[in-house]
Amino acid sequence: MKNFKLGFYPDIKNVILCPHCRHLNFKSKKFWIILSVVLFFIIIIGSGENSDVNKESANNNYSDVDNFNKNQNNNDSKISDDVENNNSNNSSIKKDDSTNSTSSNNNNNSSNNGGTQNNGQSSYSSSNVSISKQNALRSAKSYLNYSAFSYEGLIKQLEFEKFSHDDAVYAVDNCGANWDEQALKSAKSYLDYSAFSYSGLKKQLEFEGFTSEQANYGVNNCGADWNEQAVKSAKSYLDYSAFSRDGLIDQLEFEGFTHEQAVYGVTQNGL
Repeated sequence: MKNFKLGFYPDIKNVILCPHCRHLNFKSKKFWIILSVVLFFIIIIGSGENSDVNKESANNNYSDVDNFNKNQNNNDSKISDDVENNNSNNSSIKKDDSTNSTSSNNNNNSSNNGGTQNNGQSSYSSSNVSISKQNALRSAKSYLNYSAFSYEGLIKQLEFEKFSHDDAVYAVDNCGANWDEQALKSAKSYLDYSAFSYSGLKKQLEFEGFTSEQANYGVNNCGADWNEQAVKSAKSYLDYSAFSRDGLIDQLEFEGFTHEQAVYGVTQNGL
């Protein structure tokens, strides 16, 4: 074994290096005492530095919290200022609206006083109409925009839509419909998809609720050629069933065609 002297431990003289494990073998107990003291001081110094670092970081955290609270307070104060400003603006707007409404009411009163009596009566009557009656009237007009109705038929339709009888009657009475023209429109719509005799179309219109006079107006003014209607009716019968000539003539007469119209219709279909 070789003696090895450590330069950074001047008090340690007998240090032996083991040739097998190449570790230091210290013979002196004094070495271990000095080493323990040195390690103790190193630990103390390290813990002191860590405590200083922790204190510094804690101080920084406290300062960050203080800054955040200050910023939050500033933001709250700004928000409260904005709310106060909005409230003041809203109050000024309400004052302006009240002033405008007062002036408009005064103008309306003056115009009503200077206007005609009919205008005053119409505004009074419209203000007394219930919402349900107004809705029924609106519904009645919408029905008349796309289909033809009789007076009774439109009342029944509104009642089917769950309007009361009084509301339905009010709506039909005030919808402005010309019932003769409604009968004419209904007659033309029937002739668009089916064949009718004069009497058959009149009965159909009366079944829809038109009066006899209204049905007559519709049938007389629909422009139908009753001979051609007999031809169309005979053809429709022959499309789904077999008839003899006399049997088809009888069927057309049963539908309201005259004998001459029925004969014309059957003949034109090859019987």
